[in-house]
Amino acid sequence: MAEVKVPELAESISEGTVAQWLKQAGEHVEKGDYILELETDKVNVEIISDHSGTIKELLAEEGDTVQVGQAIAVVDESGTAGGAAPQAEAPKQAEPAQQEKAPKAAEKAAPAPSDTKQAEAKEEVENSNGQKTIASPAARKLAREKGIDLSEIAVTDPLGRVRKQDVEAASKAPAQQKAAPSAQPAKPAAAAPAGEDGRVEVIKMSRRRQTIAKRLVEVQQTAAMLTTFNEVDMTAIMELRKRRKDGFFKQHEVKLGFMSFFTKAVIGALKKYPLLNAEIQGTEIVKKNFYDIGVAVSTEEGLVVPVVRDADRKGFADIERSIGDLAVKARNNKLALSDLQGGTFTITNGGTFGSLLSTPILNAPQVGILGMHKIQVRPVAIDNEKMENRPMMYLALSYDHRIVDGKEAVGFLVTLKALLEDPEQLLLEG
Repeated sequence: MAEVKVPELAESISEGTVAQWLKQAGEHVEKGDYILELETDKVNVEIISDHSGTIKELLAEEGDTVQVGQAIAVVDESGTAGGAAPQAEAPKQAEPAQQEKAPKAAEKAAPAPSDTKQAEAKEEVENSNGQKTIASPAARKLAREKGIDLSEIAVTDPLGRVRKQDVEAASKAPAQQKAAPSAQPAKPAAAAPAGEDGRVEVIKMSRRRQTIAKRLVEVQQTAAMLTTFNEVDMTAIMELRKRRKDGFFKQHEVKLGFMSFFTKAVIGALKKYPLLNAEIQGTEIVKKNFYDIGVAVSTEEGLVVPVVRDADRKGFADIERSIGDLAVKARNNKLALSDLQGGTFTITNGGTFGSLLSTPILNAPQVGILGMHKIQVRPVAIDNEKMENRPMMYLALSYDHRIVDGKEAVGFLVTLKALLEDPEQLLLEG
């Protein structure tokens, strides 16, 4: 027998959640076959089997949290798919008379492998009181070893599943708690009416959503976050795009969008105000003389921020192509850990969803994030006597006031505004 363990993923990742088993118990696997999709804080990773053989047992259930180095499956290296089943059934066919005479005695004395599997399956869905109890394979195994009835275990999972940690907690609980199991099943029963009429639905947060929530709260608790605003007249960029978009696409085979203009303008402003491209490490300020710009992408699993590497060295076409490729990978859940690490500044565009104004939260350990918003035509005073309708966008810069003062933050936005309202300057300066 050989164990399949969770491999080392990255320095910052120590655990993950079982998202989906790609292979089931009894199936044959070859060395290198994908058997499990693991959801981590940042990306989903497919885990391979290091052994060839038949999967004898899955040690974790979908939704379980597993640690790096933890065994998650057992592979019988001498087995083949479907090879064990006929041997288990042979005794039943050879001695039917004996089984009819004393079936109960035979089961108690030496249950066949198939009978054991049936007993385990029954244990998973039904307890002695006839009520359903769903438990992970690891939880069932531990409960049998410790002699604990699954129906007596207090469940912490919102879906009512018994986990390994629940069994461990039950084994350490005082005898008084174990002596009164009848009170515990009342909890899911009390919640049942709300779920049955559809007024309440309990949905477990994905690991990524839990991580997003945790980090956003940490940022607000640890950073002196402040947001300042400005607005930019998008007339010049929109006219330039209109004139150049067809030729640009024909030459580079990628569309000319707004993000390349904003990325280039942000880099220009960061070079003038370098503290917004830094981070705090203890009592030190680490200034970064490179520009890896994170671009927030919304996916079904939550917000991710893939990074455009060395954006200052890329032209408009390369930036648009990089952002497009990263967005596709993010929505298809194909981002690698390297795509998400090491950004120095982040741009987020709530305008794609219609947001007119917002206060973006910092992407720690970065100390600056720019929020783009919806382009809206509104009247603008050109001078003391003239008004015109112009396509305007509000910009929001959230920054860490611990190292960035208001003067620098406002200066950053003023510089950004000037570069965006004169896009030829971006093209000339690269």
